[in-house]
Amino acid sequence: MKQFLFFLCILFAFHATVDVRAQQNGSYFYGGKNYGSESLIHPISLILHGGYGIMQVENRPNTPLDVDYKTGSHNVWENVKNPLPAIRAYGWKDFVLSEIVPVSVNKTQAHYWPNYTQHLIGGGMSYRMMVDWYRYHGFPRAKIFSIATIAVYHALNEVVENGSFHGYNVDPIADLYVFDPLSIVLFNFDSVAKFFANTMHMTDWSYQLAFNPCDKTIQNNGQNFAMKLRLPNTSRWSLFYYYGTHGELGFSYARANSDAISFGAGLTAKELIGIKGKDNDHLRSLTANLVMTAGIFYDRNGSLLASLIYAGKKDNMIRLNVYPGLVGARKFSPGFFLLIDRQKEAIAGIQLRFLPLAMARNL
Repeated sequence: MKQFLFFLCILFAFHATVDVRAQQNGSYFYGGKNYGSESLIHPISLILHGGYGIMQVENRPNTPLDVDYKTGSHNVWENVKNPLPAIRAYGWKDFVLSEIVPVSVNKTQAHYWPNYTQHLIGGGMSYRMMVDWYRYHGFPRAKIFSIATIAVYHALNEVVENGSFHGYNVDPIADLYVFDPLSIVLFNFDSVAKFFANTMHMTDWSYQLAFNPCDKTIQNNGQNFAMKLRLPNTSRWSLFYYYGTHGELGFSYARANSDAISFGAGLTAKELIGIKGKDNDHLRSLTANLVMTAGIFYDRNGSLLASLIYAGKKDNMIRLNVYPGLVGARKFSPGFFLLIDRQKEAIAGIQLRFLPLAMARNL
């Protein structure tokens, strides 16, 4: 608990030292917009969104102070330090086919899907986005700072996902040895970054991360990505894909004033469950129980201004996010969000652009 609070203090102190007057220097995924989701992009937000992303699922507690960091870090390190026993216990064939090679469409074996979409593409985009962010704000050696940020993000993510489990866990092996390093190598190529930025129009549309001091929980957390692929023979319509621990496919319509309205539907992770015959006291293998989800999104120049999402879950059944820059005056335009669960209990929060965390409370 004390370590977590100290960590937050360091992050807030770092946030306060940023020179927001620095100029842009040729970016792909961050340009310093002072409105919408891009106005909230920051290394602290990225680390917290990614590190605690697993807390979105219903059967994982969303109280960061209760995470067993000691056991989690020790178990992740033991599996990564000596990966062969864990892979042998899981089975080399199962490890390669479920974690590495994208061949199976069975959800109990398609662990590679988040490895490719979130760790490889999402992680690579986040790395390059942080390079853009550090350059924009005048940091020297932006790539070194970005690698350090991404390393903290991925390490925290694996520790939190592992939690109090002690035993063989192949998930961090695939992530930390294959997909996370490869994501940095891949997006170091300007041609790759240019393709995802200019052809796929990939952007970070994360929620407005909040802390509820009443019950010490994280609310409205989750790193999300959006892509738009322009449809042929039209200048207004695009194929739209929005994903994180979910995936919604649909269409986006660009208006003449640089605004766009998008909508999509798909599946989201409701909870994590053990795979029969694999998950036991000494070997972890999890899959997600999926439910329907759908949403509508409003953005300006790729920066998300508002979203309304429905998910067939008990928690966060309805999620409304209105980002800074849509409501209020030019100098003071806070964001806010509203979460409603299946029992019609609600949590609301307010987001100020100069803070990396929103504040939330139960209504």
